[in-house]
Amino acid sequence: MSEIPPAVQNLVAQLQQLQQQLQAVITQKAQLEAMIREIDDALKEMEKSLSEEVYKAVGSILVKVRKEDAEKELKERKETYEVRIKTLERQEEKLRDRIAETQKKLQSMLSPQAG
Repeated sequence: MSEIPPAVQNLVAQLQQLQQQLQAVITQKAQLEAMIREIDDALKEMEKSLSEEVYKAVGSILVKVRKEDAEKELKERKETYEVRIKTLERQEEKLRDRIAETQKKLQSMLSPQAG
């Protein structure tokens, strides 16, 4: 069995690195999506509440705040997370394209050796 050429080894290493980056992006996106769901749940609960004040967690304590201030803060945070998700989606798409290109290069490098 012949030794693997350095160019193939480099492409394999590149491919592994791209796959790790893709996994990190997917994980970050999932975390942000979960945080948005939490915000949506909190906003729904706040809508049901007749009180003009709610409690907000600050560190390990709860602080009473005006309901409209809390709603505004949650909506701003949700908007920020949505923008970050869009950015991650673009990164994910680019990484998937680069992975596909790298896989094609690898296949073309390996196919002549297969015969």
